[in-house]
Amino acid sequence: MKTVLYVKFRQKIILTCLLIAFIPLLLTSIIIYYQFAGMYQDKIEAQMRYRSRAQAETVDLFLKERTAILASMADTHLFDVILQENKLAQIFKIMNQRAGAFTDLGVIDASGKQRAYVGPFNLKGYDYHSQTWFAEVMSKGLYISDVYMGYRNIPHFIIAVRRQENDTVWILRATVDSDIFEGVVRSAQIGRTGDAYIINREGIYQTPPRFNSKILDRSSIDPNLFGRGTTLMGFERGDKHPRLFAGTWLSNDKWLLIISEEKAEETKGLVSTRNIEIGVMVVGVLIIILSTILATRQTVHQLESADLKMSRMNAQLVQSDKLAALGKMAAGIAHEINNPLAVIIQKTGWMEDLLEEEEFQDSKNIQELKKSVQKIEFHVERARKVVHSMLGYARRMEPRLEDVDVNDTLYQTISLLENYARLNNIQIKMESDKDLPVIASDQGQLQQVFMNLLSNAIDAIGKDGIIRVASEKTTSMIIIRIIDNGPGIPKEKQKKIFEPFFTTKQGGQGMGMGLWISYTIMEKMGGSLTFVSTEGKGTTFNVNIPIIIPEKK
Repeated sequence: MKTVLYVKFRQKIILTCLLIAFIPLLLTSIIIYYQFAGMYQDKIEAQMRYRSRAQAETVDLFLKERTAILASMADTHLFDVILQENKLAQIFKIMNQRAGAFTDLGVIDASGKQRAYVGPFNLKGYDYHSQTWFAEVMSKGLYISDVYMGYRNIPHFIIAVRRQENDTVWILRATVDSDIFEGVVRSAQIGRTGDAYIINREGIYQTPPRFNSKILDRSSIDPNLFGRGTTLMGFERGDKHPRLFAGTWLSNDKWLLIISEEKAEETKGLVSTRNIEIGVMVVGVLIIILSTILATRQTVHQLESADLKMSRMNAQLVQSDKLAALGKMAAGIAHEINNPLAVIIQKTGWMEDLLEEEEFQDSKNIQELKKSVQKIEFHVERARKVVHSMLGYARRMEPRLEDVDVNDTLYQTISLLENYARLNNIQIKMESDKDLPVIASDQGQLQQVFMNLLSNAIDAIGKDGIIRVASEKTTSMIIIRIIDNGPGIPKEKQKKIFEPFFTTKQGGQGMGMGLWISYTIMEKMGGSLTFVSTEGKGTTFNVNIPIIIPEKK
């Protein structure tokens, strides 16, 4: 009946615990994921906008620096001087030293004719009056062109400034190194799919994109979709991979810097986080299920064993009462036995005296009589030692300090167990330190500890073995080592060896209280009980007894 109740109780606990754990876990996981997804998306967009804006500022700064140095060269040199080829070459060298990224440098007069030129092409004498950029710079004073082919038939763009010198108007024009400029733009691209490039108002590439197109091709992106500031958009490319685009207009308001990246690469952190969250949830669910089942089984098992444990404790209390009564009875019996033994030893002494008289010396059985008297004395003395040991062990009144000779206490305990050990062909060898001090302790409790440990050692060996008992001292402790060559204690059981009701003996051979009682006694004395055990080699118990010098009486 109780078993059925426990089964139902276990099922209810498992179901309740799982519901209580799963519902909040599921709701919390969903909420956290969507909040994180929203925050992560906002972060991606903010990063894209920031990168686009920052790179546009970098490109603007690059162009402004080159424009400023070109304008300063025009403002600080006269037309007649700058027309000198060697002077123009010197200026070109200074410009590249200060800022770099210039391919060539030319001086053009008001009619559009290039009067002086330094660079890799033979462009001196070319007429530019029909070129769009020439009209722009003459009217505005400063012009940065779109990328075009020009006379050199190579994609390039120029920076040109107009100089008014009295009645003379002339232009200083420089071509920017396309490779260096493209490198500045592309420094914004990151990752496997990242890209960065510039298009103009017509959607023509001013720098080559990383994928599928080249410079001066028309982009599929409509620049009119990008307003002032930084605009973020998403598009489907031809290969159906969604991409994110962020575009920022440069300060000249005719070039649009775009950075782009596949959405999957930008959100791979989110996907990874989602997968981790799912994995953590699965592991968490498994842990919850397993821990719930195990904890419930453990709880129910504890409930089922509570009655049995209580019964065992009651039985132990009864057993303790019996042992206490038996101890008192043993003390009484020992006293009663001790009295006739004293009379016997007295009479044997008298008999020895009689046998020494002359009238008995001539008896033919005189030697046999003497041997018999000696045997009586030997066995009476042996009986007295056993009785003395029983009196020491049976003395179980309130704990009290007394003068204790630890070696003597050990000898008494060993004498009680010698016959039991001998029957099992077990030798008990004593190796004592003769200089142990007499200490203030409870002899009865120490003897109980020694009795428990020696009895356990004999039981552990079973048959044919050796128990070595050694005593030694340190500055503050007397150490008793009880070493057996038995089978040892299994490693998995060693942690529980001092727990009450735990025993390594076969069922019915022990209550599992001896070591617990011994451990408790030594703790109360201010000492300790430790052990070292190796399976197949044996066990060593160390009894550490504090040295307390008795008060002088």
